[in-house]
Formats: sequence, C-alpha cells, structure tokens
Amino acid sequence: MKKQNGAAKRKVLKKSVSPPAKVVIRKIPTGVRGLDDILGGGIPEFSFNIIAGTPGCGKTTLAHQIIFANATAQKPALYFTVLGEPAIKMLRYQQQYSFFDESRLGKAIRFINLADVVLEQDLNAVFNEITKQVTAISPGFVVVDSFRTVVRKAMSLASEIEMQSFIQRLAQFLASWEATTFLVGEYVPEEVRDNPVFTIADGLFWLSQVVERNSVVRKLQIMKVRGQESVPGLHTIRITDGGLQAFSRTLGLVGKKINPVRRRRRLSVGIPELDKMMGGGILEGDSLLVAGPSGTGKSALATQFIAEGLRHGEPAIMAIFEERPKGYTERAVSFGLNLKTPQEKGKLEVLYLRPLDLSVDETMQEILDAIIRVGAKRLVIDSLVGFEMALAPNFRADFRESLYRMIGALTGAGVTILSTVEVEDTFTALSFSHYTISFLTDDIIRLRYVEIDGQLRKVMVVIKMRGGNHSKDIREYVITNKGVVVISPRSTDYSGLTTGIPQRTGPRQAQKEEAAPEPKAKK
Repeated sequence: MKKQNGAAKRKVLKKSVSPPAKVVIRKIPTGVRGLDDILGGGIPEFSFNIIAGTPGCGKTTLAHQIIFANATAQKPALYFTVLGEPAIKMLRYQQQYSFFDESRLGKAIRFINLADVVLEQDLNAVFNEITKQVTAISPGFVVVDSFRTVVRKAMSLASEIEMQSFIQRLAQFLASWEATTFLVGEYVPEEVRDNPVFTIADGLFWLSQVVERNSVVRKLQIMKVRGQESVPGLHTIRITDGGLQAFSRTLGLVGKKINPVRRRRRLSVGIPELDKMMGGGILEGDSLLVAGPSGTGKSALATQFIAEGLRHGEPAIMAIFEERPKGYTERAVSFGLNLKTPQEKGKLEVLYLRPLDLSVDETMQEILDAIIRVGAKRLVIDSLVGFEMALAPNFRADFRESLYRMIGALTGAGVTILSTVEVEDTFTALSFSHYTISFLTDDIIRLRYVEIDGQLRKVMVVIKMRGGNHSKDIREYVITNKGVVVISPRSTDYSGLTTGIPQRTGPRQAQKEEAAPEPKAKK
C-alpha cells in the first residue's frame, strides 16, 4: 500500500512540474520571394548576420531588399557604407528595382559614410562611431557594407586578438540595442574556416555565381542560421527588376498543397479509342508520358488532352519549349480546337519558357504561379527535350532528379500532367526515353512508325498504367483535321510491329507464298 501511495505522489509531482517556457524568437520577413521558406520562416529578430560572396552575386541588393521591406520611422535602418560604392552611386542603381521607395530615405532608412574613420583611425574609433550613431537613433536594423573593407584595413594594423575583440564587442553591443544586423562583404569559401566573424555570426548567407561554358547561374546557400531549421543545399536565385527572387530546392514538395486530390476520377484524353485502351482514361493526378519520334503527333495529342479538359470546365496550363504560342494556337484551329477563347477568358495559359540559363526550380515556380492563377487541373509539358535545352548546362546534369521533384510536386497538388518526349526510332528497339525517367511517370504511351507494304504508318501502344489494367493491343492511328484518330480494331497478319519492320504471317503470307512462281530448275 505504501509503495502504491509513493508511486501516486511521484505521478502527481511529475504532472505538476511543467517544462520551462521557450523564448519566442520573432522571424522577420526578408521581402525576397522564396527566401523565407528556405530560411524556415524568416530572419531571427536581433540576430547578427553575414551576407557574403564574390562580386556581382547580389549581396548589396539583398541587404537593400531586406531593409526596405522592414525599416520604419519608429525602427529605422542604419546603413553604414565604407570604401565600396558611395551611397549616392549605390542608390542610383538600387532605385531601378521595384522594392525601392525614395520617400523612406532619411527617415526609415539612413545612410552614414564610415570611409574617413576607417582610413584615418583605428578599430576603436570605428566601434565608437557605430555605437554613437546607434545610440542616437536606436535603429531596428544595422547594415555595414562592406564590412570586409573594415577587416582588411584593421588586419594590416591590429593583431588577430584585437580583431576578434572588435567583432565580439560589436555583436554584443548591437544585440543589446535589439538591432538585427547584416555585415556585407566579399569573401571566398576558404575564409570561412579561419575568419572569426563567421564564428560569431548567427546567420550566414552565402551567394555565388556558377560559371559553366557560356552560362552563369546565381546560387544561394544558407550555411548557418541559429535556432531554426533551414533548407540545406544550393538554391537558385535570379535578379530581376523586382530585386532578388529565390527558388528553393524543395519548391512544391513541402508546405501547403495547392488542391490535393481526394477521390480520383478517370479523365478523358480527348481520343475515345485511346481512352478505351487506357481502361477508361487517365487517372486524375497521374503523370502521363507520351514518347515518340518527330511527326508522330505528340503535340497534337497533348492539345486534344487540354481541349478535352476545357470542354469539361477544367482550366489548364501548357508549358511549351519548342514552339511559340501563336503556332500552337493556329495548329489547334486546324484540328477544329479553339484555344484562343479559353485564353481570353483566363481558363488557359500557354507559357513559353525558352530563355537560356533556366533552372528547373524557376520553371516550376512559373508553372505553380500559373496553376494558382487559373485554378488549373491539367498541365502539358511539351517537350522534355526542349525543357532540357532551355536549362543552364550545370542543371542538365541533374535533370532526372529535378524532374522527380517537379512531377512529384505538381501531381501532389492534384494536377494531371501530360509530358511529351522525342525519341528516335531505330527500327530495332522500342525505347521510351533517353532520360531513363519512365519510373517517374504513372502511365506511358509509345508512338512509332512502322513500314507496311511500302508505306510508313503510325502505331501506338499503352506500355504502362499504374492505376489499373490497360489494353495490350498495338493500334494504328492517323492524324486528320480532327487530330489524332485511332483506327478501329482490325485483325492483322503482321508480327514484330514494335520493331518497326514487321513480318507478314498468317493467311496472306500463305497466299503470297502460293502465288510466288516456282524457281526454274538449273540445266
């Protein structure tokens, strides 16, 4: 009985002791699209951060974008310039971006030049000038650009211990004034190991430019951010008239889904006989790969797939890489399909994605944005070969991995995808794609040429369907003014159709052999 009472007391005590409350760290939005997701919600308030990288990566633009997104007259930003660009020259270029707001200069954002102090005096004088300005204004944000210049000047005069002491005092002082700080500087990766500023920093944003052949791609890595989980790895960034935009490696794979499918229906592809071959159509939320050589009607089939969805009130997106939108729309008219009216009504968007140095993450962001705009249910990617050619060379090496992320994100959002890919007919094999990506798709339709009776004809076969059974028949089809039309089933006396050079068998072959003249006997 005593043992039981003791156990009960311990249980009561255990319940009464609650864990200590955590300190809540507010996360500050960066104002850079995509960057908050990579950081895990934003920049920790009152943190001491470094924005580092080689020239031309966008370090100063990133710092400006952050302070313009957050600084107010009550909590202004102090922007210390050193020996880099003077403030007037810096602002001349920064005002070209849409985030720039001239009315906030002098009130919410104040620029102070430290060049004379850095050049003529020591580290103590630099520290005293910064503390003087911070004490007088009580800013919410402090930027030193370029802090690397301060370090270089100091290293030539002061010892390493004095340098460490200066950085430590500066970090402690700014934290005590509840200022979120950014030190901007041009650094190389080798300095991370030995430079004391990287040890003290709470956050480290590393920007770089990757050059391969004639291609230049900007990358961002969050090497360090204390107190929260960030997305690891290299993320693509692009500088546009809106400033920086970041594209996470996990774009679309995490977070809120756009419109997840709960109960999957079978959707018509717009070709009745092909629907029958597929067991009633393609399952909603599937990824269908249509593979075949040039001229077999891949784009025509894709257009019919989109048009069928539009007829049933399903908005759609067409991401095209090889043909301009006007040509696509005009060809659809030749099949009796109207794509122009749905575009005018906002039910269809044709995205022409063909710039050089493109990344898969940028492409997916464009597609996801369009899906949200029109509420798309169907998507065509035409074609994967053109898609690859639009990518920067260093992205092509990871094309399969990128496709895996992209297709997984889009189908997870409830979008049904039809992708086309061009393959060569060797007349000796039935290949599906030179990318070896068949495992990424739920369904595969193979189109090919065959030679029969001196004619080049077209046949199709459903190779794979994860959602159920499908026809195993090889069916001939033609392209008419109604698009792709599958010819009604008929008996055939040919075998080896998948080779492209079939052999005649059955009754007609026997008749042919009987009708053939007998060879003359040799004299």
